[in-house]
Amino acid sequence: MLISSLYLVVGLILLIIAADKFVLGAASTAKHMGVSTMLVGLIIVGFGTSAPEMVVSAIASFNGNSGLALGNAVGSNITNIALVLGTGLLIVPMSIQSQTIKREMPILLLVSLLVLFLLIDLQLTFSDGVIMIISMLLVTGFLTIIGIKGERDEFSDEIEAEFDLDISLRKAILLLIVGIVVLPIASQMMVKGATEIALEFGVSDMVIGLTIVALGTSLPELAATVASALKKEHDLAIGNIVGSNMFNLLGVIGISGLIREYEFSAHFIKYDYFYMLMLTVFLFLASVYFVVKDRFISRVIGVVLVVMYVSYMVWLYVSKSI
Repeated sequence: MLISSLYLVVGLILLIIAADKFVLGAASTAKHMGVSTMLVGLIIVGFGTSAPEMVVSAIASFNGNSGLALGNAVGSNITNIALVLGTGLLIVPMSIQSQTIKREMPILLLVSLLVLFLLIDLQLTFSDGVIMIISMLLVTGFLTIIGIKGERDEFSDEIEAEFDLDISLRKAILLLIVGIVVLPIASQMMVKGATEIALEFGVSDMVIGLTIVALGTSLPELAATVASALKKEHDLAIGNIVGSNMFNLLGVIGISGLIREYEFSAHFIKYDYFYMLMLTVFLFLASVYFVVKDRFISRVIGVVLVVMYVSYMVWLYVSKSI
C-alpha cells in the first residue's frame, strides 16, 4: 500500500511538472513559428490543460485499464466544473467578456451530448474513437478560424499577460522534449499506483479514475484557475475549464477508444455521466443568465458547485457499485 501510494504521489508530481513544461514549450514554439496569440491560447487552454488526462488515459488503455481511462475523463470534467470553478468563484465572482469563451460554452454542451449518444450503447468502440477525434479536430479548427478572423479580445490579452512566451526557441524546444519524455513515465507510475490502490480497497479502476486520478490530473486546472481568479483574469480562468472539458471528452475518451475497445455498465451512464452532463448544463445556463444580465457569476454559484462535488464524492465511495 505504501509503495502504491508513493508511485501515485511521485507520478502525480512529475505529471504536473512535465505537463507545465510541455504546455509552455509547445506554446512558445508555436509563437516562434508565427502562430497567432489566439491559436496559442487555444493550445494552452484546450490541449495543454488536458495533456495529463490524455497521457494517463492512453497508458491506462494500453495496460488494459480502460475503466480508469474513461473514469478519468468524466471524473476530471466533474472536478473541473464543480471543484475547480467552484473554488475559483469562492475566491472572486467572475464575468465572461471574451467572445471566444462565449462561443465555447454551447459547443461544450453539444460535445457532451454527442459523446453521450456514442456511449449510450454501453460500449466505447474504435469507430466511436474515430468520430471523437475527428470532432475534436473540427471544433479546434472552427474556433481557430473564428479566432483568427475576429478581433483581439480579453482572452488574447489575458493569455499574453499570464504566460511568458518570449523564451528562446532553443529553450522552448528543450521544454517540449522534456515534457514529451517525462509525461508517459509519470503517467505510467500514476496508473500503476492507482490500479494497485483500487485492488487494495476492493473498488473498480473506474471509481479510482473518477476520484483520485481525476482529482490529480485536474490539479493543473485548479492551480491555473485560482491564479487567474486572483489576478482577475476571469476569461482565462473559465476558458481553462471549458477548453479542458471539451478535450477531455473528445480527445481523452477518443484516444482511449482508438487504443482499446471497452464495455461498461449502465450505472456509469445513468449516474456518473449524467452527473457530469447536469453540471455542464448548469454551467451553461448560469453563464447565459449572468452574461445576459451583464453581471458577475456570484459566490453563491461557487458554493453550490463545491457542495455538488463533495456530495458526489461521498455518494460515489458510499455506493461503490460500479
